[in-house]
Amino acid sequence: MFGKIRPFKIRSLNDNKKYGVAAGDIKELLKKGCNLLQLPLSGAHVCLYADGTKVTKEFFVTLPENTELVLLGKSQTWGGVTPSEKDISILAICDVARLLSSDSHADDLIQVAKGLLSDEKSLKRQKILSDLIRNLEDTSELESRDEDQDWFTGVAARFKTKSAYLKDNCASRIRSYKKELDEAVRSERRAQIRIKCLQASEKLTQMLRSDKNIGCYFDRTQKEMQRLCTREGWFTCQGSFDQAKCLSLHSINPYGSRERRILFSTWNLDHRIEKKRSVIPALLEALHNHKCEDVNLDYFYRLLFTWDNLKLVHIVCHKKEAHNLQCDPQQILKADNKKRHRKKMRLK
Repeated sequence: MFGKIRPFKIRSLNDNKKYGVAAGDIKELLKKGCNLLQLPLSGAHVCLYADGTKVTKEFFVTLPENTELVLLGKSQTWGGVTPSEKDISILAICDVARLLSSDSHADDLIQVAKGLLSDEKSLKRQKILSDLIRNLEDTSELESRDEDQDWFTGVAARFKTKSAYLKDNCASRIRSYKKELDEAVRSERRAQIRIKCLQASEKLTQMLRSDKNIGCYFDRTQKEMQRLCTREGWFTCQGSFDQAKCLSLHSINPYGSRERRILFSTWNLDHRIEKKRSVIPALLEALHNHKCEDVNLDYFYRLLFTWDNLKLVHIVCHKKEAHNLQCDPQQILKADNKKRHRKKMRLK
């Protein structure tokens, strides 16, 4: 069955003139090439012009468009040419594509990348290759401290697994939002208002405790609907507050290495409706004008602590400008109390 038709450039062993041939598989390429270059089809084969690597059926599907090839007869051979910078790039792409399309272990790809890096002069490509190697040297399949001691360097001894540490890391972030609310409550000078604020704060604390401070978001052992990562531990950036997704496709697996664990600390749980500019002021204003039991604390809980209003974002996608998003006025009070409040306003 033919694959996607792609263009290639072929030449014969003794002719530098190149010809364009489009083919969907190696058989079609050989048939068209032999017809064009007037070579017997029996025993014909194709090699990379760059280094003489024989193109097999499996290797063919990894070749980039317009790869330069040499069409050889049954007894002919080709050892390649001194590669140009372009040829090296194509060869590197072919090597990586061939490994990615197979079931080879990542160690094979690491060795290829290290081999390329050892002779690389371009600083840009050195950075690309070193980043590739660093990302491939992955221990995300390991979970416990005993299995991956390097990952736990600098981590408190009470954490025995990666999931436990990252769960606590998430819970710590969530608790910090509660501390910001508590600071705002303590700044309230009027005693009666402060009492209502303290009551609301205590109820929110109880709700957080019931949900174990929502540490599940970073814990890969949780159920799919309760975590922000894959079962392997991969997180993807959800894009800035004003975007539906991350246009840069940022991703990270903090379970994979100590370096990525540390880098993950720069990712943010960003409030779409900002907690300091909008959520906390709206909550305090509601408590100024209404009884604590009349305020819809479930709504404010979701805004402050859950992914109803939180987006996990790479530091580059974390916009610190004003979001200009406000709390829904229809959600601030409980349903029954909204009716009473409207009736009271009509009577004034």
